[in-house]
Amino acid sequence: MYFAKRIKEERMKLNLTQQQLAEKIHISRQSISKWERGESYPTIETLIDLSDLFEVTIDELLKGDHSLKNKIIEDGKQLAYPKWKAIFDAIFLIGAAMIIMKIGIAFGNRVFDWDITYFKDSLFWAFGPFIITITAGIFTDTLGKKFKE
Repeated sequence: MYFAKRIKEERMKLNLTQQQLAEKIHISRQSISKWERGESYPTIETLIDLSDLFEVTIDELLKGDHSLKNKIIEDGKQLAYPKWKAIFDAIFLIGAAMIIMKIGIAFGNRVFDWDITYFKDSLFWAFGPFIITITAGIFTDTLGKKFKE
């Protein structure tokens, strides 16, 4: 809650309203209000703007507010392998689409007397969609937890 109090104090020192401060750093007045009530926090880019405007260091704005410090650390994390994660996300969606298609065809064949054959003797068609979806899901989850050091 330290940040909420500090941001309001700094704004008042400059005799700025929430609206005036918001205009100076190109955000909404509602954002300023939420910060001052401790309901949300600014991005690192906005913190830099605030630091420049208030002529204080970012450290001075952050010190004592562990929630904000943790948010900035989390926001700053970048995935170690974002392209691979995107590829496995796409493969997961393809596998899920294959499962849905397989269920739809089976449902249509039974209920609407469709006569759609879909590789009944194919081992891949029988188990492939499930294997693809599960494998891609495992990889996408694993890669989603690996961040750059």
